[in-house]
Amino acid sequence: MMDLVGWISALLLLLTVSAQVFTQWRSGSTKGVSHWMFVGQLATSTGFVIYSASVGNWVFVASNAATLCAALVGQVVYLRNRRRAPQGTKDGG
Repeated sequence: MMDLVGWISALLLLLTVSAQVFTQWRSGSTKGVSHWMFVGQLATSTGFVIYSASVGNWVFVASNAATLCAALVGQVVYLRNRRRAPQGTKDGG
């Protein structure tokens, strides 16, 4: 039963990060988004994957690996949008 709670929580986190990435991709903008959010998420998810694997918690290995992938895509989309922005309109951090 507790694994189910873990899987549902992981799914909600993944949907949240993915929704942000999709919105950013669709808008083609970096407005209101800091690239440090994705850098932090990449570092955090990497650490959690390593930790979860070391303690044998496969629910969180899988969920953090998926979140890591979403954050990586988010960082790529952020950098693409920033590169495409007209000079003088680049925002975000």
